[in-house]
Amino acid sequence: MKSDEEIMEILEAYDLTGSYRKAAELAGCDHHTVRRYVQLRGQGVDPTERAVRSKLIDDFLPKVEELVERSRGKVGADAVHKKIVAMGFTGTDRTTRRAVATAKESYRAGNRRVFRPWIPEPAMWMQWDWGEGPRIGSRRTSLWCAWLAWSRFRVVIPVFDKTLPTVAACLDATFRAVGGVPTYCLTDNEKTVTVEHVARIAVRNPELVPIARHYGTVVRTCMPADPASKGGTESTVRIAKRDLVPTQVNLRTEYTDFAELQEACETFMAEVNNRVHRETRRIPVELLAEERLRLHPVPEQPFTAAFGESRRVGKDSTISVNSVRYSVPHELVEQSVWVRFHGDDLIVTAMVAGGAAEVARHARSTPGNPRIADEHYPDAPRGERTPKPTNPAEAQFLAIGPGAAAWLIEAAAAGTRRIRAKMADAIALAKLHGTADVDRALGTAATVGRFAESDLLSILDHQGEHDQVEPIRRSETHSLQPGTSAWSGFGSN
Repeated sequence: MKSDEEIMEILEAYDLTGSYRKAAELAGCDHHTVRRYVQLRGQGVDPTERAVRSKLIDDFLPKVEELVERSRGKVGADAVHKKIVAMGFTGTDRTTRRAVATAKESYRAGNRRVFRPWIPEPAMWMQWDWGEGPRIGSRRTSLWCAWLAWSRFRVVIPVFDKTLPTVAACLDATFRAVGGVPTYCLTDNEKTVTVEHVARIAVRNPELVPIARHYGTVVRTCMPADPASKGGTESTVRIAKRDLVPTQVNLRTEYTDFAELQEACETFMAEVNNRVHRETRRIPVELLAEERLRLHPVPEQPFTAAFGESRRVGKDSTISVNSVRYSVPHELVEQSVWVRFHGDDLIVTAMVAGGAAEVARHARSTPGNPRIADEHYPDAPRGERTPKPTNPAEAQFLAIGPGAAAWLIEAAAAGTRRIRAKMADAIALAKLHGTADVDRALGTAATVGRFAESDLLSILDHQGEHDQVEPIRRSETHSLQPGTSAWSGFGSN
């Protein structure tokens, strides 16, 4: 078989000489070869194309094509080979694999799905989907990932579950973040959105319909495996998981608490929404300002029916549910919250920064066993009062610094005499040595428990000479106690 270059040289030689034999002499081949290639060219056949030879599998090709057609291009070559061997095929499985690959390629060419590009309109579509979030301790989290199809503005919210009340809270938070409500909200076929399919038509969850009606939008579900409708949210989920979930790719460490995850999501949104998008070549925040002019206004109150029963937070920063006290963040005192049970968890929802958000979650308890979380209360020692001045002298002493407040607390607990006189001495020393040095000395005195008359001045002088910030604490290996070697022979006589 001649190469393509050799065939072109033969044809060029014939065109130059017009003789088979002379062209053969120039090209270095037989004149019959020249005649064959010239005749093929004259018949309109590609001279470089190899002639199709008969194969063992030619008689079985109709069966191969039938199996590929019946399976919609899914059948494996090994299964086809077994069937045609049973019909009398004596070739190898390699021949079968080539025939099946050719038949599948032909099937895909005739049944290829063509997607029409989706050109979104401003304020028309918002999409959302869920992504698996990082673990907070032993608890799983999910990432609510939403975006506006026209401006490409993204919203990522971390949550603990994907229940319908959580969906309502995330919708409300997303609408308030973008500053309006779009005409349609497109999402996947989750059970919270679609309860079943009838003749390939998604049946909407009846509990979701009033939520959408409250905000003046329509919830639609995308077609399965449709990149035009699913590609945007899937890309948002993929990018959010890549940046927020700790992996070896981003070298992010594990989150210590849920608040750290929330802060990371806020940082992520600020980053992606303020950089140029590769598709629009514009910054999403700038496009959002234009799209917001066409969005519907957000209702002043969220759809609270899905959040459960309402409760009033007491002055002790707790609520009562089924005769059990549960704590909530102290910032919500005298405000209304909503409570609901999800499995064995009590979920508390409140209005935070203009949107509904989960503010507390407790394990279900019984009467007489309240659930109180320390992080819901300000940092203050239990059963102790924070020093607050009641006269100018006390205010002048406490103004020295935190060391003065610590000294007063420890001295009062130790029953120190003449506290007011010693406070006046500390004020006088602060005028001579500076408040910073005196405050450090007062803190050291409170730590080691020295409240005598001249202790403060002694500590102040020592720290001034040795520049010692922390008090020296002797370890267990150092002691002034004399040794006991003299007793080693006791009772031996």
